[in-house]
Amino acid sequence: MSQLKVHNSLTRQKEVFEPIVPGYVGMYVCGPTVSGESHLGHARPFITFDIVYRYLLHLGYRVRYVRNITDAGHFEEEGREAEDKISKKAVIEKMEPMELVQKYTNLFHWAMQEFNNLPPSIEPTATGHIVEQIVMIEKIIADGYAYVANGSVYFDVEKYNTDFSAQGKPYGMLSGRVLEDMLETTRELDNQEEKRNKADFALWKNAPPEHIMRWQSPWGEGFPGWHIECSAMSNKYLGSQFDIHGGGMDLQFPHHECEIAQSTVCNHVTPARYWLHNNMITINGRKMGKSYNNVIKLSELFTGSHPLLEQAYHPMTIRFFILQTHYRSTLDFGNEALKAAEKGLKRLWEAYEALQKFDASGNNATGDAELDAKVRKLVEQFEEFMQDDFNTAKVLANMFELVPVINGIKDKHIADHALSAETLRYLQTQMKAFVEDIFGLKGENANNSDKLNGVMQLLINIRKEAKVKKDYMTSDKIRNELLALGIHLKDEKGGEMSYTLD
Repeated sequence: MSQLKVHNSLTRQKEVFEPIVPGYVGMYVCGPTVSGESHLGHARPFITFDIVYRYLLHLGYRVRYVRNITDAGHFEEEGREAEDKISKKAVIEKMEPMELVQKYTNLFHWAMQEFNNLPPSIEPTATGHIVEQIVMIEKIIADGYAYVANGSVYFDVEKYNTDFSAQGKPYGMLSGRVLEDMLETTRELDNQEEKRNKADFALWKNAPPEHIMRWQSPWGEGFPGWHIECSAMSNKYLGSQFDIHGGGMDLQFPHHECEIAQSTVCNHVTPARYWLHNNMITINGRKMGKSYNNVIKLSELFTGSHPLLEQAYHPMTIRFFILQTHYRSTLDFGNEALKAAEKGLKRLWEAYEALQKFDASGNNATGDAELDAKVRKLVEQFEEFMQDDFNTAKVLANMFELVPVINGIKDKHIADHALSAETLRYLQTQMKAFVEDIFGLKGENANNSDKLNGVMQLLINIRKEAKVKKDYMTSDKIRNELLALGIHLKDEKGGEMSYTLD
C-alpha cells in the first residue's frame, strides 16, 4: 500500500505523512463556540476531521484527537474587539452564561451524534484552562513578545516578525499574508490606541464593568483572547509540537496564524507539523451570512424548517453529500443537490445491504475472470484514493461503479458465481470497512432503532422496579400492552429481561 499523503497548508503542497512518534498521532481541531446553535457551516469541518480520525484509526495508528469547546466568549479581532458573544447571548436569553454554554454544548453533541461522528479523545473547554492560558501569556511577556496596556495584554506582532523571520518563521507563514500589507489594510478597531501596532492581537482583555464572564489575572480582572485558548489547550494535551492541526479555511487567518506565533515564542517550534484545512461552503452559490438570511441551523436542516429548504434532510444525507466532494474543494448546498445526494445514498445503501447477504461459499475459485479483475481493481483503489489526501469523492465514485454489479447479482442478471469466493469476500469486507467504519454512514432507520432500544430499556427498568415493589398490576400492564403492539418481553435468568419484535 502507498504512503499516506496530506496537503499541508503550511508548505502549500502534498507531503508524505510521518508522525512524530511512529504509530501514534496527535491531532487538534478547533471546536465550536457555544454561544448559539451549530449551523451548516459547522457540519463540514467536523465531518471532515471525523473521516480523518476514522481513517487514521483504520491504518492502525493510536490517535489522540483533541477538539476544544470555546465557552469563554469568542474574542474577535475584526470589528467587535471587546464583544463576548456568550455574555451577550446570555443576557438576551435571560440565562447564566454557563447555563447557556451547557445548552448549546448539549445541542452540539446531539448534532454530532446525529451525524454519527466519533467523540474526540479529549474535549477541553476554554474556561477549564484559564490557568494554563495565564501561564502562557506570562511567558510571552517575559520573553519580550507581549506588553500590558490598561489591564489588557497584546502580542507584539512586529517584534515577533523581526526576530522570527530570520528563522524562517515570519508572521503570515501559514496564510501567505505579508505583515507590511496587513499594517496598511487593518481596519480601525475599538481600543486601537492601546496597541503599539494595528496588527497586534489581544492575549488578555481587561473586562469592562458590564462584562459578565471575568477571571482574576496578574493584570486585573479580564478574559482571555480567542487565539491563546487553543494554544494553551493543544500544548497541554499534545505537547509543544504535534502532528495535525485541523479546521476550516476561514481559521487560517487570524486564528491559526496567531496560534503559530504564540506557540513558537513559548516552545521555539511550530506547534503542528501538518496543517489541514477544509474549504468553505456556499448556499445556492452565495456565502453563508446573516445578511443573506441563509444561515441554516442544523436542527432546521434536519426538520426542513428553514425557508430556503424544500424538505427535511436526514443527517446521513448531509454526511454523504459532504463526502461526495474533496474536503479542499468548495461545496455548494442547494435543494436539488441535496435531493440527488438523498437518492444516491439510498441506492448505495440498498446495494450495500444486499451485498452483505451474499453467500460466497458456493463460488468457485476463478469466477468470470474479467469481471473479477474489474471488481478487485475498483476495491483496491479505495485505499489508494484515501492515501491521496483523503479523497472520499473518488472512493464513492468507485463504489457507484460497483453498485450495478451488486444489483446484477442480486437480480440474477449476473450469475451468483461470476465473482470468485475470494473476491466476493474481499468486496464485502472492504465495503463494510469503508461504508461504515471509515465513512461513518449508517441506515436511516439506525437512529430509530437506537431510540426504540432506549425506550424499551426505560420500560424494562420501570417493570423491574414494579416487580421488586410487588406491584404486579403495573408489571403485567407493561408486558400485556407491549404484547398487543407485537413486542414480546422475556424474563431471563438473574432477573434480566429482553424483548423481541413480531
